[in-house]
Amino acid sequence: MPTADTPVFAIPDDFVPDANKIAALKKEFDSRGVQFLLSSYVDIHGVPKAKVNPVECLDKMAAGSELFTVGAMEGMGLVGPQEDECAAVPDLDSAIVCPWDDRFAYFFGDLYYHGAPYENDSRQILKRQLDRAAAMGMKFNLGVEPEFYVLKPNAETGDYEPLTSHRYRGVCPAYDIHQSMGSMEFLEPFTKYFKELDWGLFSFDQEGGHGQYEFDYAFSDALTTSDRLTFIRLMAKQVAESIGAIATFMPKPFADDFRSGCHFNMSLADLETGDNLFAPEPDSNLFAEKHGIPLSKLAYHFTAGVLQHAPAITAVSSPTYNSYQGFIAQGDMPDVSWAPVLVAFGRNNRSAMLRLPLNRYCIENRAPDMANNPYLTAAMHLAAGLDGIEQELDPGEPINSNVYNLSRAQLKENSVEFLPATLKEALDAFEDDPFTDRVFGEMKGIFLKQKRWEWEQSFYPVHDRQLDQFLTHV
Repeated sequence: MPTADTPVFAIPDDFVPDANKIAALKKEFDSRGVQFLLSSYVDIHGVPKAKVNPVECLDKMAAGSELFTVGAMEGMGLVGPQEDECAAVPDLDSAIVCPWDDRFAYFFGDLYYHGAPYENDSRQILKRQLDRAAAMGMKFNLGVEPEFYVLKPNAETGDYEPLTSHRYRGVCPAYDIHQSMGSMEFLEPFTKYFKELDWGLFSFDQEGGHGQYEFDYAFSDALTTSDRLTFIRLMAKQVAESIGAIATFMPKPFADDFRSGCHFNMSLADLETGDNLFAPEPDSNLFAEKHGIPLSKLAYHFTAGVLQHAPAITAVSSPTYNSYQGFIAQGDMPDVSWAPVLVAFGRNNRSAMLRLPLNRYCIENRAPDMANNPYLTAAMHLAAGLDGIEQELDPGEPINSNVYNLSRAQLKENSVEFLPATLKEALDAFEDDPFTDRVFGEMKGIFLKQKRWEWEQSFYPVHDRQLDQFLTHV
């Protein structure tokens, strides 16, 4: 342990950034007129943080010059004025010139503390599980389907409304061309910048909610996908603000409209060949033959692991009070909400938590929403799936019918459990599952303290609707 007279450095003493990479970046930034640098990390919510450096300070920034008192932020640990700082160390290979404002260059990076990666850094929590998979000869691939609302304030009422003046009069405006074309003031610049990033954007559409959009793009390794989703949310906010609107990642902004999901599409690949290990074996396997879903035995074990830890995972993948207002089968809408409500898997079944699609070899979890921290959510899924593989778990019987039509008695007969109904239930499951100790380490207690405080802040206030309904009720 260092004494009071011994200086404590956040990064390793022998850390030296790659001089060739720095030289190449200087050349690129000079040619593109970059003025400012952002070496980012994320807080517990997955929101990016950074100091802003003049471009002339690239050498110092790359060496971890920027120190952060992370205890000043929610849910990051090291609370107290006596604690040492963390350093943000950028991944030089990750540099992006922000397509909407080329004055800024953005880096994804990691926090370091006392000469080592900071264990409560979300990116490090994911990296630990990626290292575990690599030791087993596997790479974790991830594709996400971000959905979010873009809304403008009504000048007269102040209420937030869809961008388009084309009011859709039916129940569900999903895929409506008229709505999409009426929203191009946001969609055109946003997708233009998305294409400039070269991340494989292949479609976007008006989603089920009024003013809600989904963007589909190529999968990548889980760390890259998590980085990109973090950046996409920042970009959406910036572009929306440029047209006098907001992009909201609140999971359920309207009681009578669709929630904003962020489905996780997961697979494992051979670390050397890149072959998809969820593809069925040439001679099939007992699970595939029994259930009629063409996936490998490894994929079924992974599925079983995720199901076994589903309640605890949901505390991370749906991390807000509002998230659970989206986990309803119907609610105020005359049709189903498409939100998963059961811990179950099924063949191409969008009403189950885990969907095993027939058009690709992956496992899709439909429970995560747009409020999730993708690094933490990916780490939880991978850790659970690897547990399932190591223990050769059996996922049980699939449910291939519409689960919204099944009675509680039928569900009980099939030993199917409901997903947590509230954030409190999910946090209780997260706390009680020993598996989360291995994934989060010290961060588990920090996460629980932060999220239980959020639950209390949302649950205990008495709202106007309650007063209107009950104040004079006899």
